[in-house]
Parts: sequence; structure tokens; C-alpha cells
Amino acid sequence: MKVIKKAVFPVAGLGTRFLPATKANPKEMLPVVDKPLIQYAVEEAMQSGITELIFVTGRNKRSIEDHFDKNVELEASLIASNKSLLLESIRSIIPSHVKCIYTRQSEPLGLGHAVLQAKTIINDEPFAVLLADDLTDAKTPVLKQLISQHQKEQASVIAIEDIPKDKTVQYGIVDVSDSKDHLYKINSIVEKPQPKDAPSTLGVIGRYVFNPEIFDCLEKIKPGKGGEIQLTDAIQMLLGQQSIFAYEFEGKRYDCGDKLGFMKANIEFSKRHPEIGKEFTEFLKSIS
Repeated sequence: MKVIKKAVFPVAGLGTRFLPATKANPKEMLPVVDKPLIQYAVEEAMQSGITELIFVTGRNKRSIEDHFDKNVELEASLIASNKSLLLESIRSIIPSHVKCIYTRQSEPLGLGHAVLQAKTIINDEPFAVLLADDLTDAKTPVLKQLISQHQKEQASVIAIEDIPKDKTVQYGIVDVSDSKDHLYKINSIVEKPQPKDAPSTLGVIGRYVFNPEIFDCLEKIKPGKGGEIQLTDAIQMLLGQQSIFAYEFEGKRYDCGDKLGFMKANIEFSKRHPEIGKEFTEFLKSIS
């Protein structure tokens, strides 16, 4: 049984839904309270046992690399100002045993194409994929839940949640059977179907654990919706070769690729923030 130690973070997207804020600043660097979205995803990965973080970047994404790199000047300033807590908060972003790897997606050809860029780094190992747009909040990290299911089944596992029927056009939707303890065997998967065509209301969210055979499928599939290499299409192809499971995770997800979901996340995380939580909650009461 191979231990999952590598995770892919596709961060080359343009973030058009948040323009003009994302014109020069990556959407993954948008903050929820005092941490960027990508840091929440990285923390979830590390809490799940990941030690190699693979970022698939694009143009105007340099700030992501800078965020996870050492900043000698800033650290020196914090030391001189005796701001030890702030110093620890930036030094602990990436522990010494965790490695960051960066590779470029030269063209925005879809999520599947972005994942494919990590093939030579992953080699022949199972691996995780996390989308920073989906901010999760769970007692046991969602990725850790998926890894546990992968270890039991030795098969690829993707995270799902029940979504409103009219939202199927925003998700990959799975048709499933043989459910047990929130784990479903996938029969088929379709990308963003119209509600009348959707096989269920179980939508895929941005957490995946794959066996390495997914790369062969990504190399073989043709461009799908929007002329892009769709990860959903590769999953459908892989289903013809081996079992894949969907797991209805425990916890809550905030769709931070959407303005409303992003604001909801900021409110919820602000309410329990150790520095501002109490005052912020009182403020909300005062304006309700």
C-alpha cells in the first residue's frame, strides 16, 4: 500500500468571476480573514499527511510562490520589532519537512490539462488534487477523509455533496450505486449537465485522490466542454478500467470561486477568529 504524500494544486486559472480584484492578483491569494485561500488548502493537505506540494501555475501567479517562500527582510523586521507571534505565523506556513514544487501550465486548457502537467513529478504514485476555490471546514480534514477511503478501497476517490437541482450546470455530477457509510461506487460522471439531464444531485467538489492511471486517460481524451481537457472526461474513461468511488464527506464547504460563497466564508471564519471573533459577532448583531 503506497502512502499518499503528494498533492497537486491547480492555480493557473484567471479568476474572471472576481475581476477587477484578480486582474493582477491571483484569486487563490484572496484572503479569508487573514490567510489566502491557497494557504487554507495547503494546511488541509499537510494536516492530511502530504509532504510534497505541487503547484501548477500560470502567468501572474508569482505571488503564490512568494507567499510560500522565505522572506528574509520581513523576518528581520519582525525580529527587530520583537513581534514573535507574527514571526512564527509566517515561519510556520511551510514546515521544514514539506517541499514546494512549481510547474507551469503554458496555456489555460482546462483542469484536466493542469493536473496532467504534474505527471512527471507524481511518477507512478497515488496522489491528491485540491482546488483552493473550495474552502472546507471539517473536524477531520476532508482530504484526510478521502485518503482513508482510498486506503480501504485502493481506488480513486472523489469528494461529493448533495447540491440544489438547479445548480447541476456548475458541477460534475455522478451517477452512483452501492452506497455504504457515505461511500458510493460511481457508475458514470458527466460535466455540468442541465438539471433535466442530470443523473443525480451529487456534485463533485474540489478534492480528489487518484491512482496514477488517471494520467493515461488525461493524455488520451479529446477536448470536451469549452474546448478544454476536462478532468471529468478522464474520470469517465478511467471508470472503464477500474472502480472509482465518491465520498460524501463530513464537514462544510464554501464555494469561494463565487462571490457570495466567498463572503459567507469570511463571515463564518471571522466569527470564530481568536482576535476579532467576539467583537465581529457583536457587530453582526448590531446590524441585523
